[in-house]
Amino acid sequence: MKAMVLERIGAPLRLLEARDPRPSKGQLLVRVEACGVCRTDLHVLAGELPDPKLPLVLGHEIVGRVIATGLDVAGEMLGKRVGVPWLGHTCGCCSFCLAGTENLCDTPGFTGYTIDGGFATHVVADANYAFVLPDNSDPVATAPLLCAGLIGWRSLKMAGEGKAIGLYGFGAAAHVLAQVCRWRQQSVYAFVRPGDEAGKQFALELGAAWAGFSDERPPVKLDAAILFAPVGELVPRALAAVRKGGTVVCGGIYMSDIPSIAYRLLWGERRIISVANLTRLDAHEFFGIAKAAGIRTITATYPLERANDALEDLRDGRLKGAAVLVP
Repeated sequence: MKAMVLERIGAPLRLLEARDPRPSKGQLLVRVEACGVCRTDLHVLAGELPDPKLPLVLGHEIVGRVIATGLDVAGEMLGKRVGVPWLGHTCGCCSFCLAGTENLCDTPGFTGYTIDGGFATHVVADANYAFVLPDNSDPVATAPLLCAGLIGWRSLKMAGEGKAIGLYGFGAAAHVLAQVCRWRQQSVYAFVRPGDEAGKQFALELGAAWAGFSDERPPVKLDAAILFAPVGELVPRALAAVRKGGTVVCGGIYMSDIPSIAYRLLWGERRIISVANLTRLDAHEFFGIAKAAGIRTITATYPLERANDALEDLRDGRLKGAAVLVP
């Protein structure tokens, strides 16, 4: 197998070759067809998430074919196209797992962070955390749904049923979620970094009712706002934009520190909530919704060997939609 490997925090990924891995009990060996590049990969690379496995293969938006199975895996999994997401394993016995909130498991495993991921030609995955995909699905178009789509959907559920939804940061997750909102007859108000005229236009093309810069106020009070940009100073701005009783959802795994907030912004039963990871139920819900809503992902493809270029383009805001590696 070939893999782009992170050997030390902050260093460029290095292309290495090794013997193909073998699946253990309860695992699948997947030949990777496509792997999305996520902002979380940047946070791992920069050391903003603590204690990653090193050396490490990044990547947690994986689509591929099962080419071998370990013991205790149903034989019909062989040859199936599957998706492998961020949540790669849970203990199944802590209070959170038993309560149906496996996303908060005390001893989880995360693909591309504590478990080797999909910036490679092959990956080993827990069979219980790999989702069977339609055989005719497009691997490149599907890959971003494995994180950008799933986290976006969980964030939207937490935002509630309001009609005016603000999206701060219009990247991979927001460009999927905007289409879900349109299907649900919710109006999207998109916020992009100041000066990003192309980002505003992209949001409008995907059906946003309004697009502006993150330091602007929307033309209406929002029922909820979802922050995908990992910028803590946006939290007070979002609070100021939502109505009384509104919710601000922090949708990323990492965010810079939130500055002090005047109580008047929080008063009126507004609330701030974070999204942590995802559950398998989220995936089963979302893939049905994505099909019903006719979600169309906008992607830029890169060969595996150019993973560093894809990460750099994501970091510098040069992408429209999502980056996807194709081995």
